[in-house]
Parts: sequence; structure tokens; C-alpha cells
Amino acid sequence: MGKFSIVGLKVVLALILAGTLFVQLFMIPMILIHEAPGNGTDKFFQASFLGYLFVAGLIIETCVYCVWKLATRVKRGTVFDPASLGFVTPIIIAFAIGSVATLALGVIFAASTEIAPGAVLLVGGAGLLMVGISIIVLVLRQLLEQAAMTQAQAAELRDELGGVI
Repeated sequence: MGKFSIVGLKVVLALILAGTLFVQLFMIPMILIHEAPGNGTDKFFQASFLGYLFVAGLIIETCVYCVWKLATRVKRGTVFDPASLGFVTPIIIAFAIGSVATLALGVIFAASTEIAPGAVLLVGGAGLLMVGISIIVLVLRQLLEQAAMTQAQAAELRDELGGVI
């Protein structure tokens, strides 16, 4: 990756982080403060959705932090170090937690007669999509692990070759 693509990625990540923090710190509290009176069922669904938004924000923030650190490692040329794996694993875990939270929200919405079945299906599909993303990132982590091992072996062979010459 070139310098401009890393800077561009970090700008996008900063905007995502700012938007997520804005939702968590201002939008969710504003909704709670200005909520319309309703019955217990409505409040339960609203609380479930707002709780989901907060958890989703934490997941996004975790992924942004890890991708930022990985981009920094790419810029320094140290991404194929085994220490980089420590920034990939939290992304996998975050997406797994996100998929469970999304599927749980779908189950909660399915219990309602006011929420359209198509909306419940979309939420379930989003949960399955997050499972797929988690699996893809797991495969990419394994590829990174193999690349780090290959680079370490190449460095070892270079050292041996340097000793012979």
C-alpha cells in the first residue's frame, strides 16, 4: 500500500470513529431523553434496539482501532510480524459477537407482531452476513500467519547464507 492509500484509509477510519462516537454519546442519549410515552412492549423493543446500537458501536470502534494499527504496521513494513496477529483476532471476535447480537435482535423482533417479517428476515440475514465476515477474516488471519512464518524462514535462510558467504 502506498502512502496516500494509508492516509486515505486512516481518514476514513477517523470519520467512522467520529460517527460512531457521535451516535453513542449524543444520539442514543437524545433518543432516551426525548422518548415518547408508550407501553411496556414498545419500550422493550426500543431498549433492545438502542442496546444493540451501543454494542454495534463498540464493535465498530474495536475494528477501527485494529485496522488502524494494522495500517500503521503496513506503513512501517512490519505487517508480516507475528505480533500483527494480535490485531486480527479482536476483529474476528468482534464480528462473532456482532453476529450473535444481531441474531438476538432478530429473535427479539420476531416476537413482535408490529415488526414486519421482512424486517426480521433482513436482521437475520445481516447476522449471517456477519458470521461470514468473521470466517473470511479468520481465513485471512491464517494467511497472515503463514506469510509471517514464511518471512521468518526467509530471514533465517538469509542469515545462514550470509554466514556461508
